Amino acid sequence: MSRLLGPDRLADAIEPALRSAADGTLVVAVHSAGGLTRFASSRIHQNTHREDVEIRVMAVADECRVGVATTHSLERERVEAASANALSIARVTPRTAAFPGITEPRPLAAELPERFDEATAATSPAERAAAVTLALNEFPSDMEGAGAVETVADEVLVATSTGVRHYGRITRAAVSVMAMSPDSSGYAELIEGKLSDLDAAAIGARAVRKAEAGRNPQPVGPGSYTVILEPAATSTLMQFLAWLGFGAKSLLEERSFMAGKIGQKLMDERITITDDPLAADALGLPFDFEGTPAQPVTLIDRGVATSVVWDRETAKRGGRESTGHGLPAPNPDGPFPLNLRMQPGTDSLDDLIAGCERGLLVTRFHYSNVVHEKEAILTGMTRDGTFLVQDGKILHGVRNLRYTQNAVEALRNVEAIGDTTEISSELFFGGSRAPALRIRDFKFSSTTDH
Repeated sequence: MSRLLGPDRLADAIEPALRSAADGTLVVAVHSAGGLTRFASSRIHQNTHREDVEIRVMAVADECRVGVATTHSLERERVEAASANALSIARVTPRTAAFPGITEPRPLAAELPERFDEATAATSPAERAAAVTLALNEFPSDMEGAGAVETVADEVLVATSTGVRHYGRITRAAVSVMAMSPDSSGYAELIEGKLSDLDAAAIGARAVRKAEAGRNPQPVGPGSYTVILEPAATSTLMQFLAWLGFGAKSLLEERSFMAGKIGQKLMDERITITDDPLAADALGLPFDFEGTPAQPVTLIDRGVATSVVWDRETAKRGGRESTGHGLPAPNPDGPFPLNLRMQPGTDSLDDLIAGCERGLLVTRFHYSNVVHEKEAILTGMTRDGTFLVQDGKILHGVRNLRYTQNAVEALRNVEAIGDTTEISSELFFGGSRAPALRIRDFKFSSTTDH
């Protein structure tokens, strides 16, 4: 069970840091608590509870020297020590010409969706185990299941010497299931803000169906295929594009695939990608880790490169305003969109498959990495459900392949978009919500024997 500390307890803990002799102070207090129930070989083998608090103090000396120190204690003397350490570091750190100063107070949006679910925060190990049982009840006797059920509650307080005081709390729940037969596997995962929104039995059944359909996988050669990417695979492309180009730092340094192309059409006109931390079904906070209120940002508008996200430092360098996408200091990576979403289309997954003359259905990617940063070329493997589609029907499973593909080009070659979205996340305080896509000429560079 995860109990919150609350804004008053966090504010009391960080108060010594705000009385620092520094020219300015930014304090981020994060309390996170949650449970994780893992299973393998169709048996629960691990149940853990994790709870941590981190207080991160950024101190400013001589107006543009910055130091950061942290503590994992709520004790006032520990916070005072962290504050003193941050100031000591700041006094010997080189001046930062682009340092924008400490955030001034600004009101948050008037109507903020509630991101905290009491039942999810209070989920017991027995309740997570019950969800595992529901998923495993869908398995035939010749398959084994593995996966996890996780529930997490987070609370964040951002406070500054200038008077900013923003507090937020969120919950998230995830059910992931892998079904394994001797020669195939299937995977399904859903993430939402409430455990009650996740149907563990349906998630288990979905993984089983993929493993069943993938038995006796056949080899196919490398080459260009029409692909139907399920939401988890689409999210991989989106999250890499976020890292490679949707932030202002890479744009200003001309490392981004967006550099010099704002206002140009880069993708199919059906592609609209936004970052919207204020959406009702988002998992993030309504403010960033610099204390700036978060704003929705349209990154790709009907295929056109429209904008990127900004934090305070890049905004100063670029003559812009922060969009509320600053990460915790010290942050060498610049601003980042933590609540990506691609606008859905009008076709069901069955429609996407039916419209494919010959191609591959891809459940998800793994071991994805960057081949060429500015060109946004990625490589990685298919996994846990890759199928040959012929004349609008799934014929059989195929052995996994390695893809090597320009992600921008892939989204330029979109033929149709699914009508539902799912969240995938390898991020903290957020995730990407994406639909399935049908894409032509998706490039696979090699094959495997499994």
